[in-house]
Amino acid sequence: MKNRKNSFYSRCLKRMLDIILSFAGMLVLSPIYLLLAILVKVKLGSPVIFCQERPGKNEKIFKLYKFRSMTDARDANGRLLPDNERLTRFGKILRSTSLDELPELFNILKGEMSIVGPRPLAVQYLPYYNVAERHRHDVRPGLTGLAQVNGRVEIGWEERFAYDIHYVEHLSCILDIQILIMTVQKVFCRENVMVSGRAENFDDFRRKQQGEF
Repeated sequence: MKNRKNSFYSRCLKRMLDIILSFAGMLVLSPIYLLLAILVKVKLGSPVIFCQERPGKNEKIFKLYKFRSMTDARDANGRLLPDNERLTRFGKILRSTSLDELPELFNILKGEMSIVGPRPLAVQYLPYYNVAERHRHDVRPGLTGLAQVNGRVEIGWEERFAYDIHYVEHLSCILDIQILIMTVQKVFCRENVMVSGRAENFDDFRRKQQGEF
């Protein structure tokens, strides 16, 4: 498979820029981190940081950090309520502004993620990738990516994976800059942000591919 992972930019410069930008971002945004931590604690409870295992480069599992955006509200039997019932107005604001993803700068600084790359998906999806789709793990997952600036949840899984593979094959400094510029535009316009589970279910996508319905 054609890719750019052995270029000087992908081998050295990209990681250097990740370290510089993530560290600078955490310093500049430290007051916002503190404010958000307080608000999340008051409005949504503890823990303030939500951790979930995700596959990274070469499918190595790591813990992804986010500000929590849902409460722990439960029914009479102690079971968690559905996501849409636990997602408060404040949680929707966190998601629509992408502020819930700010803690991922720590993942970038640690080398588990990159500023730009395919978004890390749930671990349980790993057995279902085909040969081509597995190549999305040839590079570090990103805070933003080519699929995110071309529709995000508004496009289907097949198209998302196609964007991810295209990114791996054409990884370059120019492409990363283009994605970053488009990301800023998307964030300020609050476009294509999932706040209530609108995205196509991955299991449904696989069943359709296999002709089960």
